[in-house]
Amino acid sequence: MNRIAHLFDTLKQKREKALIGFVTAGDPDMATSLAVCRDMCRSGLDLLELGIAFSDPTADGPVIQRSSQRALRQGMTPANVMEMVAALRRDIETPIVLFSYYNPIFAYGVKRFYGDAVNAGADGVLIVDLPPEESSEMTDQWPTPPRLSLIRLIAPTTPDERIRTIAARAEGFLYLVSKTGVTGSAGLQGDTVEENVHRLRQYTKLPVCVGFGISTVADVARIAKQADGVVIGSAFERIIEEAVSRQEESTLPMLLAAQTSAYKAATR
Repeated sequence: MNRIAHLFDTLKQKREKALIGFVTAGDPDMATSLAVCRDMCRSGLDLLELGIAFSDPTADGPVIQRSSQRALRQGMTPANVMEMVAALRRDIETPIVLFSYYNPIFAYGVKRFYGDAVNAGADGVLIVDLPPEESSEMTDQWPTPPRLSLIRLIAPTTPDERIRTIAARAEGFLYLVSKTGVTGSAGLQGDTVEENVHRLRQYTKLPVCVGFGISTVADVARIAKQADGVVIGSAFERIIEEAVSRQEESTLPMLLAAQTSAYKAATR
């Protein structure tokens, strides 16, 4: 059993939901980013989404866009992200999912990406702009069965027949986008999320995790009642951005760890 499946089995036995946190690898610099990730995992983060900085994101809002720019200015590349994963894996067993767009993976080489990610200790990959019909271009170059789970996204506007197609090819868990718009945008609607989680469960036995627009402890508590996991990205990156603006990067591991603990408590 891989780390992602083991995580959801363990949480189910404990009657807890997964806290999934996104951070952009190398933001604001590699050393600080490593310290932040380690402390978040040790403070209750159940699964780490490690973002590969990309210059032309389409799904990310301004907060995560700026985090990518900071990481790129530090010279972060997919190869550096693999180094981060390997360094984290020496200290933590938390599942790690790489979050990317397809262009960086294609440029890196899809076969090389798989081998390096698995050898570093990654457990999955989420590629925002790669539809199921096109993903065989990548997965055909992976061994069978792959050791890297390909996480799939479902939008709130996805029709039922399309959900059936996507869910049939999903691995690890299904990522339900809470609302239309980009990451970090306001307007979380709990009732709509509940309806969509219920609709999605008709087509999959995989865990259903909800992200986009979740920022407060109250948000986490509400979504955790409906879904198997809660994904938070912009709220974590906003803390990083504010500390950078105050030139207080040294406080980031402590700040992110404290916020992680608060969110985790709301998933129980």
